[in-house]
Amino acid sequence: MCIVAFSSNSRGVEAKRHRIEVLRTVEIKGLNKENILAISKAKQEEPWVLNFRLDSYQKFLKQKAPSFGPKATVDFDQIIYYKTSEEERIEHSWDRINKRVRNELEDLGVIESEQHMDGIGVQYESEVIYHNMIEELSKKDIIFTSIEDAMRRYPDLVRKYFGRIVKNDENQFAALNGAVFSGGSFIYIPPHTKLDRPLQSYFRISSRNMGQFERTLIIVDEESELHYIEGCTAPEYSESALHAAVVEIYVGKRARCRYTTIQNWAQNVNNLVTKRAVVDEAGVMEWVDGNIGSQVTMKYPCCVLKGDDAKGTCITISVATKWQQQDTGARMIHLGKRTKSNIVSKSIASTGGNATYRGTVRIYENAIDSEAMVQCDTLILDDQSKSDTIPINDCRNDSSTIEHEATVSKISEENLFYLMSRGIDRESATELVVLGFLEKFREELPMEYAVELNQLLKRNL
Repeated sequence: MCIVAFSSNSRGVEAKRHRIEVLRTVEIKGLNKENILAISKAKQEEPWVLNFRLDSYQKFLKQKAPSFGPKATVDFDQIIYYKTSEEERIEHSWDRINKRVRNELEDLGVIESEQHMDGIGVQYESEVIYHNMIEELSKKDIIFTSIEDAMRRYPDLVRKYFGRIVKNDENQFAALNGAVFSGGSFIYIPPHTKLDRPLQSYFRISSRNMGQFERTLIIVDEESELHYIEGCTAPEYSESALHAAVVEIYVGKRARCRYTTIQNWAQNVNNLVTKRAVVDEAGVMEWVDGNIGSQVTMKYPCCVLKGDDAKGTCITISVATKWQQQDTGARMIHLGKRTKSNIVSKSIASTGGNATYRGTVRIYENAIDSEAMVQCDTLILDDQSKSDTIPINDCRNDSSTIEHEATVSKISEENLFYLMSRGIDRESATELVVLGFLEKFREELPMEYAVELNQLLKRNL
């Protein structure tokens, strides 16, 4: 079923004095082969991309929903898989963005954040609508663009990595993303290159029943460094929306990549994401992952420590309030010798929320002299909320070690009394305790994002 809707916006009745603007909107709803063909046609894709979509769709039909974790209720026939204006194209000036959309992004602070970045991309619904990077990046031969633009301009580079780190038969939602992906970022950092400031992408769902399926591919070549920041939001509707993204990252020899995510989806969004990095010799991969919104979240960033002396870190926070299920964690796969991993998970559950840590650390036979550390801490704010820790720790050689520790606690009445005796009201005292509990995560963020995180936590607790 392919739905094409039309909308118009009149700016006046006198043609001589006012321009009448007509926006033609394409909307594709429902999951079937015909709609996948329609998405590919709308994007004018090469045959290899269409073949990947169709193969992914066949894999999706054979996949079942995950047998673990919360059950996300998704009616795949009611999801809008692609929505955009036919006139829409990537702009490099905010003045050329539709005024309504521009005002929405300005209210969210996206436009202001650009001054702190080396480059920024913005995806609204299904397409990247804005992209800009400073001239210095071009001089360094850095590529930062949408995945579709990269497929057209750098097909050999994209095909080398695309769908290789996350296979399209890996799970139901990775297969779904492979069939209907739209938008997302492509970044290539050439050898021996460092950036002074982060790159950023911002993803916004604004329609009812909308699905967003961005595909991000990042290659950080030998002895290079990248910090990439991702932000996501959506308004609240009664109908469910779906966010099923795939992130693939390759970290070269002695390279370093940090991927920071702060997601504040509305509570009607099912957030089901597959994220994985392969780390070569002496490379470093750092996931900094914040999950505050959404109805159901299932997300477990992964590091495959392929090269000797590779390192992987994942620092996560999850905040689960009323009706929310945050099922998050990390996966560390040790293949190379002397590899090291560190997982720090901070969870908060309040007003009946459910915050679960689910993680895997696996050290294989040849990954001798490797080390892994897992630390899971949960703060429960009332008697209606709950938390579980579900680890899998698997060490297959005698020279390696895995350490795991987990704590579950409530806010101490003694601590609250101490703060309140200093003239702080109970609500503010609770906020101080929560912010202190999350200090390890907050200190990993750029200053402007740490401030924004504080505001998000105050609104959500």
